[in-house]
Amino acid sequence: MSAPTLEVVIVSHGAAELLARCLRSLETHPPSVPTRVTVVDSGSPDDTPDMVERDFPTVDLIRKGNIGFSAANNVVLARRAPYTLLLNPDTEVHAGAIDAAIDRLEAEPTIGMVGIKLITESGGLDHACKRSFPTPTSALAHFTGLGRMEVAPAALSQYRATELGEDDAGDVDAVNGAFMLVRRDAVDQAGPLDEGYWLYMEDLDWCRRFHLAGWRVFYEPAGTTLHVKGGSSPKRRRPRQEIAFHRGMGRFYRRFDAPANPGWMNLAVYLGIGAKLAVSLLITAIRGR
Repeated sequence: MSAPTLEVVIVSHGAAELLARCLRSLETHPPSVPTRVTVVDSGSPDDTPDMVERDFPTVDLIRKGNIGFSAANNVVLARRAPYTLLLNPDTEVHAGAIDAAIDRLEAEPTIGMVGIKLITESGGLDHACKRSFPTPTSALAHFTGLGRMEVAPAALSQYRATELGEDDAGDVDAVNGAFMLVRRDAVDQAGPLDEGYWLYMEDLDWCRRFHLAGWRVFYEPAGTTLHVKGGSSPKRRRPRQEIAFHRGMGRFYRRFDAPANPGWMNLAVYLGIGAKLAVSLLITAIRGR
């Protein structure tokens, strides 16, 4: 095919049924620009890539080993389309969702990345679709649940960017990796996803680097997409995933926040991450018995 205006990349690792629903939603609600949809299969342990090849012959399928989320997305980002949409396999795009994001990028050339309104299966907002960069206080509040309470003060609820309503379009620190539409010029300046993150936290890192490169990150609620949050992974993270998640937290903090903070604070943050990992692994082990 001729070079598309939009590349849609979906990284799969099992969860064939969810991926099929995602691909059907793209068929039902296609973008209005020339588009190529690519599934990068990152070592699925089942017949997920065979399903894609059999049931979705127009989808470009790339089979890889379990190379991680960042590396798999970077395969398609390297094609350098004008726009690239990173889409999770546990999403279903609604009518006009992708076009709303594209329209926002085309209307405001200083925006480098757009996320849209993500809706959970219960009909509520996936609050991760618009976020602020975490501080030690807000991260602690979020993981303990205090920051997710409706009555939480701004200092504790800061991670969820509560100053911006769910139906209000506006600039944010970060959007969710389940739906990230990016401009090629912005990717050229900020760089691709950091493959040092195997899984988790790579989206926050990328948003931070977009900002540092002078590009805006924007939340566009005119587009909506269903997000079966955690649908493409087990309800409880496996030990390797838990380790990757907490390593990602440490990597993000070390790269962007630690240089400006005193040593005692950095030690406290790293000890906190380690303690949280230990508790998570213990809970996983108990539930796995």
